[in-house]
Amino acid sequence: MSDQPKNNNVRKIVIFASGSGSNTENIIRYFENSENIKVVAVFSNKRNARVLRRAYDLDVQALHFDRDSFYHSNDVLHVLKDIDPDLIILAGFLWMVPKNIIENFPNRIINVHPALLPNYGGKGMYGMRVHEAIITNKEKESGITIHFVNEHYDEGEHIFQAKTIIEEHDSPESLASKIHELEHHHFPMVIEQLLKKDS
Repeated sequence: MSDQPKNNNVRKIVIFASGSGSNTENIIRYFENSENIKVVAVFSNKRNARVLRRAYDLDVQALHFDRDSFYHSNDVLHVLKDIDPDLIILAGFLWMVPKNIIENFPNRIINVHPALLPNYGGKGMYGMRVHEAIITNKEKESGITIHFVNEHYDEGEHIFQAKTIIEEHDSPESLASKIHELEHHHFPMVIEQLLKKDS
């Protein structure tokens, strides 16, 4: 990041993602014309994840790391410290964040979960697995939860929730579409509110 001009007024965002990156692209585009908030890097634990291509195409630094550099060394932590982000966003990132990163960025890591926590959270509850469980259990509503990240899956302090009604004809796929709409609409605005509150 040393080739970027230093601007102390710019709030920096780093995004961690594991998949296609529709939320990541949405967040990058939301802030691309902002003078005060910028997505400066996208990290992925999957070398061929589409999210890295999305970041590259949008002129955002795209970085890949493996399990050893994340869990068994301080390599990823050192890169993060060099960037010094104001906020680290987990947008479809499937690994648990290690303690060394959480301790160095207290209350600066947030995640979006595709359900109304504390329901349908925890290890293994991500993506379509969540929607399938909700439909199977004939729930009447679902939604998203944006929360701070701690050392346990989906147990950090809640920041924001938004709900959607589940119709009788809804499938896991149609529910996933509703949840994506909520994420795309609310997640960037919550990020913006958090950064403005801390400035």
